[in-house]
Amino acid sequence: MTEMTQRQKYDLKRQIEDLKSCRGRHTELISLYVPPNKQIFDVNSYLRNEYSQSQNIKSKTTMKNVLSAIESIMSRLKQFKQPPENGVIFFVGHKSVGSDKTEMVAYIIEPPLPITTFLYRCDSSFYLEPLEQMLIEKEIYGLFLIDRRECTVGLLKGNRIQMLKYMTSQVPGKHGRGGQSQRRFERLTEIAAHEWFVKCGEQASEIFQNHPDIQGIFIGGPGPTKQFFVDENFLHYEVQDKIVDTFDTGYTDEYGLRELVSAASETMTDLKISKEKKLMKRFLKEVTKTEGSLAVYGEIQLRKALQMGAVDTLLLSENLRKYRVKFKCTSCNYIEERTISEENLEDFTAPDCTKCNSSNQMEIVEKIDLIDELSDLTEKTGGKIEIISLGSEEGDSLYSAFNGIAGILRYPIDL
Repeated sequence: MTEMTQRQKYDLKRQIEDLKSCRGRHTELISLYVPPNKQIFDVNSYLRNEYSQSQNIKSKTTMKNVLSAIESIMSRLKQFKQPPENGVIFFVGHKSVGSDKTEMVAYIIEPPLPITTFLYRCDSSFYLEPLEQMLIEKEIYGLFLIDRRECTVGLLKGNRIQMLKYMTSQVPGKHGRGGQSQRRFERLTEIAAHEWFVKCGEQASEIFQNHPDIQGIFIGGPGPTKQFFVDENFLHYEVQDKIVDTFDTGYTDEYGLRELVSAASETMTDLKISKEKKLMKRFLKEVTKTEGSLAVYGEIQLRKALQMGAVDTLLLSENLRKYRVKFKCTSCNYIEERTISEENLEDFTAPDCTKCNSSNQMEIVEKIDLIDELSDLTEKTGGKIEIISLGSEEGDSLYSAFNGIAGILRYPIDL
């Protein structure tokens, strides 16, 4: 099975977000998954049977909406002689738009990975589990931090860090007693430390054994404690066998997980998050140059660089939620484009025409996700697209400091 590209993952994630926002008043939303090996004739036969069964629905409004949705799917199926390479999915029905009103919606999706099972479902929401399964990250590593005071267990899924458990110990610290009291206190401290390590080992082993798809485990912490923990085999032998390496970290809490991943990515260069960090470090290094910088940021500057064909790598934050909207004046046909955030789009008032000064004459004729639009422009000039996740220091800085849009140039340019 081929792996999805970053662009495909992003597009699928956005499609799922849109589909999740659809809610029917009753069971008026149909989800139909057609695998590549399913005959279109058989799908039509199945739908005709469902159409017949749906005529028995008691609510006349629900019956009418379900029948029209099935008719819509059957009409759209006529465009296919056979399913596409990975199959095809239909999401059709009437979503609620408030005030007891509904609106017909229809999504036809050719998934980036093959559909394995034929499925028909009519419900008050679209059935998305097979699509969500495609987004589940295959590259998973266990994260474990320990010292005598704290213990944290987490996961690295692709480029996402997830904390699963955090514990604190009751192991005594240093003291000022002397003589026999000191030796007795040290023995009690070592017993408490041993019990703490046993507890941490049991908890971590149980968590990691519940994730059999873990490819390896990174262990971190300050000082020699982590290595002692590994050498003394406090983890279950099946978990112990998955340890990749130990790394020095200053913290053993949630922040320490980031430290651990950062340290691991320096040596484990094939990790997805390692590739992201390497790219962002390269970009940030260029930002600091006073001459000959290959960094570009800011949407206006980036668009100029794209027009010149100078962008080698486009860097976009996966959290970017903006649209490129095209307006057209109905009086003089003047076209204007603007970038509008998703949260402002719904209440956005069309601008006055700057050419003929007409008011209320500009209407939206096109709306495209900003990531898709900039990615298309980059691909046309042979550039690479990297969608950077949040969760690392570098990924967070792209989103917060550079508004989620930046690039690395092929050569220095004046903007």
